[in-house]
Amino acid sequence: MKEANNPTQPKFTLEFKQDAARLVIDQGYTLPQAAANLGVSVSALRRWVKAERGGGQKAVPSLADQQELARLRKENERLRMEREILKKAAAFFAKELG
Repeated sequence: MKEANNPTQPKFTLEFKQDAARLVIDQGYTLPQAAANLGVSVSALRRWVKAERGGGQKAVPSLADQQELARLRKENERLRMEREILKKAAAFFAKELG
C-alpha cells in the first residue's frame, strides 16, 4: 500500500492511488467515504480521481503518466550529468595530448 519514505507525508504507490480513485469513479463511493475508509485526505483522493478521469477542462496527466514523467525527468537529469562529465574528460584529455 504505502511506500516507506517521509513519515510526515506518506507516499502511496501508483496502484493504490488508481484503486482508490476507482472506488469513487466506478464503485460510487463519495470522496469523504472513500477517504475515511482508506485513511487518506479528501484533497489527496480528489487529486487522484481528477487525474484518473483525465482532469476535465485542463489537461491533467493520468497518474501513470505522472509517474512516467517523474521517472523520465530523473533519467534526463542523470544523463545530463553524465554528458557534462564526458565533456570535461574529453577537454582534459585534449589538453593533455595537445
